[in-house]
Amino acid sequence: MDARSKWRQNNAQLATDRDVFWAMVAERAFLKAEKRGFISGHELDDWLEAEWEISNQCHYWRLEVQ
Repeated sequence: MDARSKWRQNNAQLATDRDVFWAMVAERAFLKAEKRGFISGHELDDWLEAEWEISNQCHYWRLEVQ
């Protein structure tokens, strides 16, 4: 495999990882809102907390795989 093909494959994997990451964040934020009864005013807090949690979880998974 030449360098260009490897670069394309790595970028395709990165794009997929990003899509999966944001989907996981959205689901976690939704579950937080649902647990709270969808009371408005906490959307940003839910999203940021979910992003932090998923980010740490993904970091942990990468450490285990390596």
